[in-house]
Amino acid sequence: MTPRERFLGVLNFRKPDRLPMVEWAAWWDRTVERWKGEGLPEGITWGESLDYFGLDWLVCIRAAGRSAECPRPAAHGAAIVTDEKTYEGIRPYLYTDSIIENLKKSALEIQARHERGEVIVRLWLDGFFWFPRTLLGIEGHLYAFYDQPGLMRRMNDELADFNLRVVEELFPILTPDMVGFAEDMSYNHGPMLSYGLFREFLTPCYQRVIPQIKKHGVKVLVDSDGDVTPMIPWMTEAGIEGVYPLERQAGVDVAGIRREYPEFLMMGGYDKMVMSRREKDMRAEFERLLPVMRSGGYIPSVDHQTPPEVSLENYRIYLSLFREYCEKAVR
Repeated sequence: MTPRERFLGVLNFRKPDRLPMVEWAAWWDRTVERWKGEGLPEGITWGESLDYFGLDWLVCIRAAGRSAECPRPAAHGAAIVTDEKTYEGIRPYLYTDSIIENLKKSALEIQARHERGEVIVRLWLDGFFWFPRTLLGIEGHLYAFYDQPGLMRRMNDELADFNLRVVEELFPILTPDMVGFAEDMSYNHGPMLSYGLFREFLTPCYQRVIPQIKKHGVKVLVDSDGDVTPMIPWMTEAGIEGVYPLERQAGVDVAGIRREYPEFLMMGGYDKMVMSRREKDMRAEFERLLPVMRSGGYIPSVDHQTPPEVSLENYRIYLSLFREYCEKAVR
């Protein structure tokens, strides 16, 4: 089977010849720098790294709501927009034709390999919690649900219009194998917003966009760090079919999610914190995940980028175990 056939098979609860071996977010830059001092070839590209490690190609193509020319915040988490007037000021940099043209160009570059099944494609769209935060800043965004609801609705309505344009223009060229909405709306103690706010500000936009994606048979997942477990009923109500990366340090229990929501899709879940330890610890983590790997609908992967504490030798041990358990899961 091709990597793409394996990936789609698992997302549709079919049993492949082995589970796909993917890094949904690959490695921190500091991790790669460490590995270069331990034997990873200098000058190796991201794609060459996947081949070097024997991983399946999971390629992310992105259609962010902000263009590259958009003004940047003064600091991480700071605001670009404070009110309707400042939003109007940067509006020419948002939802632009150039963003979609660059996306289509990226799709054409991998189209042939995708059609041959050699690469799996994840389309990354800005979500309706994530995107307003990139404009309003972390603190301003949370206040805006109460202080500027009209501006929040306008941002999300216009983002939904843009995301629909992305689907309309991209999918005739290349139909991705999954869509992941960037959100990051949980932390290690749970959601950063209430169900009421989710239903009022996010659900209507998801219910506009997701049916157009599903018309093409594409699965829709959300990318959110932290403990997403309480949000799963909210997401399914909005039409979302799965979530990643399922961070173990936030207390996420993939076996518990599978028991309670047997058809909910998952990706990630492997505790990155064990990867710097001994082989027996890494094996124990795969044993924890194995029943869920066998259940279908779950793509195992590191629950975020591999941290720089992990040596190249340990990463190779992880990969050997990864392959062993991806094969064991389908026996």
